Amino acid sequence: MTDRIFDIDEELTDEPDYGDGTDIDDEQREMFEHFRLELDKGQAAMRVDKYMATHLENTSRNRIQLAIKKEYVKVNGRTAKANCIVRPGDVISFVMPYQRRGLEILPENIPLDIVYEDEDLLVLDKKAGMVVHPGHGHFSGTLVNALAYHLGISQGPDAEDERMGVLVHRIDKDTSGLLVVAKNDEAQLDLARQFFVHSIDRRYVAVVWGNLKEDEGTITGNIGRDPNDRMRFKVFPEGDCGKHAVTHYRVLERFGFVTVVECRLETGRTHQIRVHFNYIGHPLFNDNRYDGSEIRKGTIYAKYRQFIENCFRIMPRQALHARTLGFIHPRTKEHLIFDSPLPDDMSALIDKWRHYVRPDA
Repeated sequence: MTDRIFDIDEELTDEPDYGDGTDIDDEQREMFEHFRLELDKGQAAMRVDKYMATHLENTSRNRIQLAIKKEYVKVNGRTAKANCIVRPGDVISFVMPYQRRGLEILPENIPLDIVYEDEDLLVLDKKAGMVVHPGHGHFSGTLVNALAYHLGISQGPDAEDERMGVLVHRIDKDTSGLLVVAKNDEAQLDLARQFFVHSIDRRYVAVVWGNLKEDEGTITGNIGRDPNDRMRFKVFPEGDCGKHAVTHYRVLERFGFVTVVECRLETGRTHQIRVHFNYIGHPLFNDNRYDGSEIRKGTIYAKYRQFIENCFRIMPRQALHARTLGFIHPRTKEHLIFDSPLPDDMSALIDKWRHYVRPDA
């Protein structure tokens, strides 16, 4: 085992799909094993950090102690302390709330819109249409390929992405907005923990079909993969399937047939905002996967239909933008918060609706 043990990136999309999850405890349900060590019968008892340092190639004891401090090391399924003594028959595992990757990552010179960068992390503004991580038919031109080039992490055709654990979270290909990227192990582990305990401030702007009844509210409902369509996720209202998910929202502007909302994520699930608003009958505007790419509210007249078609051409994706991102800096402990202006397509869409409902304004 090399020192590339800190593989921290989210599984696809807006919010990660961590798997089906069958354990009772929520933390156990969302942790994934990245490697394990089993002590032989003849092994002498010793501290867990010392044992790991002697059995993991190119991994310092300091880095192992950091992982232990962040509660990513378990002995026989229980969270380990640095002074924990391991004995023959014990099983040591390194777990993360993210599945491990194994794809080849090649650096590509792709421009990035970086809004902040220091020695520990960077924050970037992703454009709509850019895939975050290679896979599912996208093996080049992704954000990770661009980061490999920018950070100089992946070198040559034989490089693997175990060291490309810099992405701490993701957003969908057709969602625009802010992402934070860690540049070292300490930042990776600290930011991953902040995401895991839901202390990161993430706010999105969306345009949804229909006129929401309340000016603000909360959508709660377990989210899991749709058994009838593996490309979609759905809400399981009874709570016996899926994972607990909470989305808070407030109305920013009303246009009668559509509403502009700000969404604050309390949890992070795959396609959470898209799934939750579809569940309450207000799918995101032009969200092809979640029933938003057809007229859901409005009149039957041809003039209105033509207006909607023009809107779809202006906004050829789901109307969702990750506008605000706030977190505690892993090193300085300063609270950082970043805001991204609405992209041109979303601004044009909102302006077009304003003119439609208030032509004289």
